[in-house]
Formats: sequence, C-alpha cells, structure tokens
Amino acid sequence: MTTSTTDTAPVPAPGRRSWLRDHSELGVCALLLALGVLVLADALTMDVDITQRGPVGPKTVPIVVGAGLLVIAALLAFDVLRGGRGQAETGEDVDLSEPADWRTVLLLAGVFLGAAVLIEPLGFPVAGALLFWGAAFALGSRRVDRDPLIAAVVSFVTYAVFNNLLGVPLPGGPLMGVL
Repeated sequence: MTTSTTDTAPVPAPGRRSWLRDHSELGVCALLLALGVLVLADALTMDVDITQRGPVGPKTVPIVVGAGLLVIAALLAFDVLRGGRGQAETGEDVDLSEPADWRTVLLLAGVFLGAAVLIEPLGFPVAGALLFWGAAFALGSRRVDRDPLIAAVVSFVTYAVFNNLLGVPLPGGPLMGVL
C-alpha cells in the first residue's frame, strides 16, 4: 500500500509572522530583562568582606543598575505592546539600502580580541596603542604618519591616569619599570 503524502514543512501563519515582525523591539526588551536579572543576581550574591560605612556599599550601584534595567525593559515592552515603534534612521550619512559593512565589523572585532589577548604579556600601554591604532585603521584612517603617534599618546595618558591618579592598577608589561 502506498499513500501519497506531500512533504512540506509547517509554515507559520502569516498573522503570527507579521505580529513578530511588527513587535521585533521585544527582543531588546528580552535582552534588557536578561541583563538586569544577571546584574541583580551577581550583585545579590556578591561576597563583601570589607567594613561598610553608611548605607552605600559595593552592592549599591549594581543593584541600582540591575533594577533600572528591569524597569526600562518593562516600560519598553509596555510601549511596544501598545503600538509604539522606534523611529527609522534619518541620519544623513546612513544609506539604509546598502548592506552592512561586515569587513569593518570583523576588523574591529579582531582588533578588540587581539588587544584582550595582548594586554597581559605586553601591558596596557602597548596593547592599548595597538587597539587605538587598529580601531582607527578599521574605521578608515590610513594616516600612518600620525595615527600610531596619537594612539601611543592616548594609550600612555590613559595608563597614567588610571594607574597613577585613580589608583586602578593596569598591567604595565615590559614597560613596568620604565613607567
């Protein structure tokens, strides 16, 4: 016995697909909700060993930020479900008919990952200079006479401000004795 059946995949109803497309901002709400829950869970399970003076301690800011993320997620979801929509991009430099520039995105991601890998062995001043120079290159600057110099100055000033003025230790790498 043979029966004739058609092998077709189930297609979502047009109404449901249209509703999801019209309410795509709910994805941002879900992301904000997940981030808020993560920040709050991390803040509430934080082990604080220092003596706390007054009502503000190390948990205060993460709890406020996490709660703020949850409130924003709820307000945005409420607005989207009531019919609110984000405004379309109207910038003069944006052509929405053009595809995304994935080359630039991948170059920037590679520069950031490279800096993250190099910060420990080379230190922040060198890895930061490579990060700033690589980001400028990825975004289109081809001035090899000035970009490395600006990147080095920005990196060393950032290192000095954080390490010496703010007391936030950054890895100095081989330049630790010099700086």
